[in-house]
Amino acid sequence: MKIKINGKERAIDAHTLTIDGLFKIMNIENPQMVSVQLNGEFVDKLKFASTYLKESDGIDFLYFMGGGSGLRFITKILHTKFSKEDPHGSMHMPVYDNVAFEFKTAEELELAFAGRKPAHMYSRISNPTVEHFEQRIKAITDAVGVIALSSGMAAISNTILTIARAKDNIVTSKHLFGNTYSLFENTLGDWGLETRYADLTKPEKVSQLIDEKTKAIFFETITNPQLEVVDIKALSEIARRKNIPLIADTTMTPPYIFNAKKFGVDIEVISSTKWISGGATSVGGIIIDHGLYDWKKNEKLHNDAIKFGPFAFVSRLRREVYRNIGACMSAHNAYLQALGLETLPFRLDISCANTLKIAEFLKKAARVKSVNYPGLKGSSYYKTAFKQFNGKPGAVLTFDLASKKECFHFLNNLKLIRRATNLHDNRSLILHPGSTIFCEYDDALKDEMGVRDTLIRLAVGIEDYRDLIADIKQALEGL
Repeated sequence: MKIKINGKERAIDAHTLTIDGLFKIMNIENPQMVSVQLNGEFVDKLKFASTYLKESDGIDFLYFMGGGSGLRFITKILHTKFSKEDPHGSMHMPVYDNVAFEFKTAEELELAFAGRKPAHMYSRISNPTVEHFEQRIKAITDAVGVIALSSGMAAISNTILTIARAKDNIVTSKHLFGNTYSLFENTLGDWGLETRYADLTKPEKVSQLIDEKTKAIFFETITNPQLEVVDIKALSEIARRKNIPLIADTTMTPPYIFNAKKFGVDIEVISSTKWISGGATSVGGIIIDHGLYDWKKNEKLHNDAIKFGPFAFVSRLRREVYRNIGACMSAHNAYLQALGLETLPFRLDISCANTLKIAEFLKKAARVKSVNYPGLKGSSYYKTAFKQFNGKPGAVLTFDLASKKECFHFLNNLKLIRRATNLHDNRSLILHPGSTIFCEYDDALKDEMGVRDTLIRLAVGIEDYRDLIADIKQALEGL
């Protein structure tokens, strides 16, 4: 039998041959990482054993990231296998802090660039240390594909640029992180993206804004700093009816407390700078494709979906957008973040428990006008947050004092809690959002965004909660 394999005609000594059988003959490396196109169209791996090849068929193998197992969360993180055996038996993936990778022959180099050989060519495109970090994320999420980037903002921008064109639109809320709002409204707005804003807690309002040019619904699982929690299943149902993907920024609720796939999220974007880095050790971002969306329904990725099936988004992202924009994660940061993953559950448990105790203290404090934390039973988001986030609705709370002047006085009185921007450091961090991360917006827009001059945001760390409460108490007493 003569068939074309990766563009070259080969004679195979067989009368009948399945794709599985060809794998064995060809000694395909890492078959769990292989995407197969038969005569230019994607073949689902469940059909490999029943799909028979015919004379003159053309079959192409392209490699995508593997990983995944039936183990439990922390065990998956600790025992995600390297894609290639380390020659020295290292138990941690080494830091490949280099740019280029050598090949033995020009033919091997050609196959690697075509995606037909699992190999790294250039660290802006892929890198062994970064790949292992991606594999760990894939193992704990059971995703189709994972790509690590230089920051959370890079994850959002790369995602939108992969699925949308100029004159397309997305639907979201004005209850967004300030930089995300700026990205949509200014940077991508100038490029040609229209952003439509709705109250995402009212699904009927969302549905009314979607038309044939809408490419996604985007939301934050817990908004920053409004701490709004939407019904994610309701948003997912709208996205399914309208044939568009649901994109969630899950920075505040990373894997371990939120199973995005279970709630119908198609794409997750995460600032891994936060929880995952292990305590603000490094900047990074992650894009996770859960494989739930049929990319044939996206005009831009329709042809990719015919060839690559569920890998269409990851393929276009890796082979074009991510490569061309160059927002790659560094190998050193990937190493630090892979280590951070190993303690994620323990740090998250402590921070969430601390946050609830501090919120309960603040509820009783005389100088505090109001407290907002989805983990408080009095919160309007309590039931939804508890159900969606495994009983751990994040480690950020906000509270109001009498005035901006009083907020600043309180901040300056603190002796232990750090005045700094960022979330989910091991240390507790506090700031006044209106004068910092939302400072570029006028009062009217800040009001629309739910950012008051009296608002303070506290991102709770893993210190002993009694020391944190003591610091807050003495700062309030000094007002």
